[in-house]
Amino acid sequence: MTTDGMTSRFVLRVAGAGLTAAMAVIHLRLWAEGYRNLTTIGPLFLLNGVVGILLTVALLVTPTRRLGPVAAGTALFTAGTLGALVLSLTTGLFGFYESLDADLVRPTLYVETAGVVILTALAMIAIGHRPHRPDSDRRGSRDLQRS
Repeated sequence: MTTDGMTSRFVLRVAGAGLTAAMAVIHLRLWAEGYRNLTTIGPLFLLNGVVGILLTVALLVTPTRRLGPVAAGTALFTAGTLGALVLSLTTGLFGFYESLDADLVRPTLYVETAGVVILTALAMIAIGHRPHRPDSDRRGSRDLQRS
């Protein structure tokens, strides 16, 4: 039997994993197409791609009871990546300046912004989810009766 909460968690989990995978693929593609030659930025793009893939897998295989921290960590990672892109577009990052007209910048902004929103919602729902345990409910009411 599925509940609305289970359905919401499933949809957010799959969407969050998809957006995290898209972020990873964008970084790996850009790394392969020339960013690998940039000092500091190149290795960071590779690292972002690899960590993004690992987080995607973690989002998909983590049991529901542990999903909240994984989703929260992935949301923070995605927010950090988005922040780095915004810095590179405005003040520069490690001497690197990005342009809104550069290949994949706009899609990356969309993917990472959506990722932060979706993953934050997933983390909040998953952390707020408490599995129902009938035994603990009964035990708690007995404890109250004894007092």
